Amino acid sequence: MPLEKLRVFGNPNIGVYIFTNNNVTLVPEGVEESVKKVLKNVLGTDVIEVRVADSTLLGVFVAGNDRAILLPKITREEELDKLRSAGLPAKIVQTTFTALGNVILTNNKFALLHPELSDKETDLIKSELGLSSVKKGALAKIPTVGSLGVLNDFSGVFHPDINSAELKYLESLFEVRAGTATVNFGVGFVKVGLVINNNGAVVGELTTGPEIMRIMEILNFSRA
Repeated sequence: MPLEKLRVFGNPNIGVYIFTNNNVTLVPEGVEESVKKVLKNVLGTDVIEVRVADSTLLGVFVAGNDRAILLPKITREEELDKLRSAGLPAKIVQTTFTALGNVILTNNKFALLHPELSDKETDLIKSELGLSSVKKGALAKIPTVGSLGVLNDFSGVFHPDINSAELKYLESLFEVRAGTATVNFGVGFVKVGLVINNNGAVVGELTTGPEIMRIMEILNFSRA
């Protein structure tokens, strides 16, 4: 699995700007061509420039898997039209939460959701993602579960405050091998500086050699 260091707009917190699944990677409008080239090569997807809610923070506002790209209700009509015109399964989620990337943790097998989502919202997200089962809950007593980890269909990298029992629970839910790591020289909220899909990974430019080795160890476990 290839892994590259990256910065977006000069910022090592790449995860706040990027959403990816195994088919497409969304990046902010005006992002550097060099960034798009790295993402296309490493993640093996098409790369599309877009804004969501007139913002560049796609990793914060967008969640999803290969079946659906979920957008907050504050998404502008022209932004939604651009995604759908590109043939993408973009869906608006009617919820008071807008930072969907922080409240939904998902891959193609399962989703863990912010505990304060209503049952109606939970059922809607489950349906849109095409999942047979989802759960609501917190991790390390933190409700914004989407901010605590990144997943593909084989592995999951999570905040170091998540204990071994929770890791085993996550492994069973998502059918992955899970481990904890940090990014960007000690940041525990790994989503801030790590973007992965089934093909590869990009990390924030400040991520150290030992941090990269740990991330690669986790991502390669299931391929061994």
